[in-house]
Amino acid sequence: MYFCDEAEIKVKSGNGGNGAMSFRREKYIDHGGPNGGNGGDGGSLIFEGDENINTLVDFVSKKHFNAPSGENGMGRDMYGRKGEDLILKVPVGTIVKDKADGKLLADLTFHGQRAVIVQGGRGGKGNANFKSSTRQAPDFAELGEPGQEKQLHLELKLIADVAIVGYPNVGKSTLISRISNARPKIADYAFTTLIPNLGDVKVGETDFVVADIPGLIEGAHEGKGLGIEFLKHIERTKILVHVLDATHEDMKGEHKKLNRELKLYSPALAKKPQLLVINKIDSATIETLAKARKDFRLKKPLLISGVTGDGIKEFLYALKDKVVAFRKKEKKAAPKPKPASETEPMVFRPHLEIPEMRQYSVKKIGEEYVVSGRRIEQVAVMTSTARGGLMRLFDILKKIGAYRELHRLGAREGDKFRIGKKVFEFRED
Repeated sequence: MYFCDEAEIKVKSGNGGNGAMSFRREKYIDHGGPNGGNGGDGGSLIFEGDENINTLVDFVSKKHFNAPSGENGMGRDMYGRKGEDLILKVPVGTIVKDKADGKLLADLTFHGQRAVIVQGGRGGKGNANFKSSTRQAPDFAELGEPGQEKQLHLELKLIADVAIVGYPNVGKSTLISRISNARPKIADYAFTTLIPNLGDVKVGETDFVVADIPGLIEGAHEGKGLGIEFLKHIERTKILVHVLDATHEDMKGEHKKLNRELKLYSPALAKKPQLLVINKIDSATIETLAKARKDFRLKKPLLISGVTGDGIKEFLYALKDKVVAFRKKEKKAAPKPKPASETEPMVFRPHLEIPEMRQYSVKKIGEEYVVSGRRIEQVAVMTSTARGGLMRLFDILKKIGAYRELHRLGAREGDKFRIGKKVFEFRED
């Protein structure tokens, strides 16, 4: 299987359907009223974490994802159908960023977690919605709101409780295959492991996930060897198991160099709890093991053999104790959950409250007049070119004081002003 932990894609939510401009046309009814229905909302694009997926390879061959648009409204007060949401499933541990500014849009850390990345456009209102005592026959309807577009950068950072790290060919893959259900490739040469391997471990009543990280070498923080490509996968882990090879002459030097690489990549990474393990004791001499105990006496290393199983039981229980201790500390430090009403994300919708409409600004930039504000820009983009639709927009601008501000800045009859991407003509009346 091809492993891919980064991808760049373009996404677009569905456009809202246009509202209908329609009037009743029935025999013997002289003055049929407006009966244009609303357009359907466009579909949103949603990312969902899925524990059954472990790579972003599906986003390598396909780069564009569009959610369906809403259907247009129709006469006889018939509403357009809503566009279905498009749900993209990604591995748990996926980070979604806006490529334009690097802003974090979603961090999917558990199975089933969902995040709306681009909201579907709102369906336009039909002319039946604009009938009033002073407007008996509205000759306009709203356009559907355009969908949102974003260029995204997806990055996968594996989520595991424990990361097994060390130089190439020190027996990390053998160790994870011995203690978990993982079955990585094992061979007698460096860089056998080219992708991280995850395994479930159960010790007594405690379950935790262990990741076997491909071999790191000096200069890994600069991209040497497999470098930064896999250093980032250690960031989410809680505990590091540093494996040394008992047959190597300079274990102490290797230990210092690898810790230095971790610190150069991320100081926070170097501060994670570590468990030092010396592997391959079945192939080491008594003198070598004695020297190792002396060199690392303060680290209290565990001596094991991934091949014969010597010391594995003691290693597992020591690892379990560290995991349990970390979880207790993490639980104690976790903030109390907020009420649902406080944690639910705010989703902007047009036509909500007038105070929202009044959050705008009017500026003169060079020779151009610009009215900006999230609410008024949304109303403008949904305004049709019909006379009634334009008059409604101008009425709103006058009510919120934007027209008066334009006049104060020097706008006169026939001057152009812009709201979002739309340009309108200033009228004195």
